[in-house]
Amino acid sequence: MDADEAVETIQREMTVFARRARASAGRMHPELSLVSYTLLGHLEESGGCRATDLAAHYALDKSTVSRQVAALERARLVERRVDPDDHRVQVLHLTGAGRQILAQVTDSRRAAFRERLADWAPEDLERFADCLVRYNSWAPPEGEV
Repeated sequence: MDADEAVETIQREMTVFARRARASAGRMHPELSLVSYTLLGHLEESGGCRATDLAAHYALDKSTVSRQVAALERARLVERRVDPDDHRVQVLHLTGAGRQILAQVTDSRRAAFRERLADWAPEDLERFADCLVRYNSWAPPEGEV
C-alpha cells in the first residue's frame, strides 16, 4: 500500500469509527449524545469552563454548543456558576447527576473498548494510542481552520 492509499484508508476508517462512536453513544445512554458526553468529559477534566471555551476547544459553532449546554442544563447534568474572579462570566460545571451519568457512560465505553481490543498485543495498543495522540495533537498553521 502506498502513501495515497494509506491516507485514503485512514480517512475511510476514521469515518467508520466516528459513525460507530455516535451510534454507540445512544446505546450507552439514550439521552446523552456523543457531543454531550464529550462536553461533560471536558467539564470534568477542566473543573468547569465557559461555553465559548468548549466551542473553541472542540472547533464547534457557538450555537451548537449553546443547544447542547441548554439540553444538559434541562437534564440537570450541568449548571452555571458565576466566576469568582469575574462576576460577568458564567462557568459551566457538572452537577452530581452529571458526574454520575458521565461515570456510568465512561465505564460502559471503557468496557466496550477493552472488549474490542482484548486480543491486541500490548505493543500494538501502545503504538495505536501513540498514533492517535499524535494525530489529534496536530494543529493547523496560524490563520487556517
